[in-house]
Amino acid sequence: MVVSVLSASVAIFASASSWIESTALDQCHQVAALPGMKHVAGMPDLHPGKGAPIGAAMSSSVLYPFLVGSDIGCGIAVFPIKLKRVVPEKLAARFPDLDEADHAFFDVADVPGGWTESLGTVGRGNHFVELARVGTVFDSDHATRLGLAAGDTVLIVHSGSRGLGERILRAHTEVHGAGPAADPAAYLAAHDDAVRWGSLNRRVMAARVADALGAAYQEPIVDECHNSVELRDGLYLHRKGAADGDRRDVLIAGTRGTPSFLVAGHAGEDAGWSVAHGAGRKMSRADALRRGKVKHTVEELRRTPVGSLVVCGDRQLLFEEAPTAYKRIEQVVGDLVEHKLASRVVSTVPVVTYKTADRRR
Repeated sequence: MVVSVLSASVAIFASASSWIESTALDQCHQVAALPGMKHVAGMPDLHPGKGAPIGAAMSSSVLYPFLVGSDIGCGIAVFPIKLKRVVPEKLAARFPDLDEADHAFFDVADVPGGWTESLGTVGRGNHFVELARVGTVFDSDHATRLGLAAGDTVLIVHSGSRGLGERILRAHTEVHGAGPAADPAAYLAAHDDAVRWGSLNRRVMAARVADALGAAYQEPIVDECHNSVELRDGLYLHRKGAADGDRRDVLIAGTRGTPSFLVAGHAGEDAGWSVAHGAGRKMSRADALRRGKVKHTVEELRRTPVGSLVVCGDRQLLFEEAPTAYKRIEQVVGDLVEHKLASRVVSTVPVVTYKTADRRR
């Protein structure tokens, strides 16, 4: 569906059977009306954000930092990991405390921007570190090129630039609010540091987990951020909750109780060369907390329908991030395939999902 709004256009890449909240659609049109905006592409995981939609790629002749948000460089990386035995209960107990930094796993001199605070920590919200196994292989040739086969174990790390990205956005908004960047080059330089920082952060966490589980660290086979801006064809392409889908491999996260899907992206200009980044919320955190307390117990949420375990000492976060708070990942990925933005490579099934330290352990 493509709708013209002033000088910009809006395209939503979701099927008629997919539920897209009207507030998110309204936000797409509000963004499309901004000065300099050329095109807004909404992914099938589209949902409302703070002032701008999440799950969108937005092209403009003007750079708007608020369209990227505070967690610049947030993304998902996939790391191979070889384990002798996969026993969820034992592995869950061995996960390190990823709420606290451990400087033994990085060289301070090599940290982008010199920002060492919180490096190697996961953060809160929808961030996670997950040990998963490869489930269904949809494209055996592509999977083989990535070194993946059914039954293999992988680490999936979803996190971003923590306080660094927030500091960059605050420096802008305190002066310019939601307006454009007064000095795009200066913002991009800081932005690029945050993107590199986010990627390093995912690697440090993977190294920490591998070490705790008695495995060797291996470099990621996929690492794509989904909060960023880049110059493309003379325009600023902002991505908020959308990953680079221009001939890139992307892990699209499901929930801690459902599969995720590694896809090969082949999105074009109409889609902002982008694909979805996850299942996308269908409930606000407040609604998920209120409804979840009626339907679930804490212990039910610590063991998922796929038999995996959730490490999370924050009871409120357990309810806010319950699988029922999100859209069906199969529908989201199916929409991408239907619109020819991506093709499935493999699915991954959670074994242990770390959200925040469980002090009971």
